[in-house]
Formats: sequence, structure tokens, C-alpha cells
Amino acid sequence: MSYALRTTTRLPFAAALDAARAALATQGFGVLTEIDLAATLKAKIGVEIPAQVILGACNPALANDALQTEPDIGLLLPCNVVVRTAADGSTLIEAVNPDVLVSLSGNGALQRVAQDAGTRLRAALDAVSTL
Repeated sequence: MSYALRTTTRLPFAAALDAARAALATQGFGVLTEIDLAATLKAKIGVEIPAQVILGACNPALANDALQTEPDIGLLLPCNVVVRTAADGSTLIEAVNPDVLVSLSGNGALQRVAQDAGTRLRAALDAVSTL
């Protein structure tokens, strides 16, 4: 099982980032955190990498369901979604696979929440890939 759900788009990075935010919102996810990894690495250690932003996405209803099932699941929240420039000039959009989070927790009762989250994340990725 891959730990990531992935898609690519020919959209330029900034447009793909905006499209990812919008697609996540359509699926009920808010972006709680946003880390510009390229800017952070440049500022902190002087390393330059292609554009890459980590979005901490959260669907409040799903997060609540997960927390009610497994109080420690907050350690694995929110769902990270990465938008980054690929070597060929395309833009990659990747999301953590919720099924992997279930396997890390060892609590099979989370499977229902993971399936819902996975369906929503895949729909968001699919929406961006068609642009």
C-alpha cells in the first residue's frame, strides 16, 4: 500500500496550489496550516529546492469521528497534501493515504473514516488533474 495518493497537472505551480485549495474545500476540507517548504529551507539552511507547499487539510466532521474512535489519532492529523513542482515541469499534488494512517494506529474501527477521507481526497486530486 502506497502512503500517498498522487496526481499531476500541467497547471503552473501557483495555479495548481490555488486549484488544490479549492478542490479540498469542495470536499469539505479546510486548510489549517500551510508550509512553504522551499522558502523555509532557503531561509533556514540556504538550500534551494523546487516550489513545494505542504497543506494541512482537515475535514472537521471526519476528524471528530476519528477522534471519537481513537483519541490518539490527533498525532496523525491533519491530512497532509503536498503541491510541488516536478522535474519535468508538471505539478504534482500528493495526499497522505488515510488507509496508511489506519494501519499505523492499529485500530480497524477507523477504516470507515479512512475510506470516506480517501474518497474525498481522491475526488479533490481528480478535480485538479482535469484542469
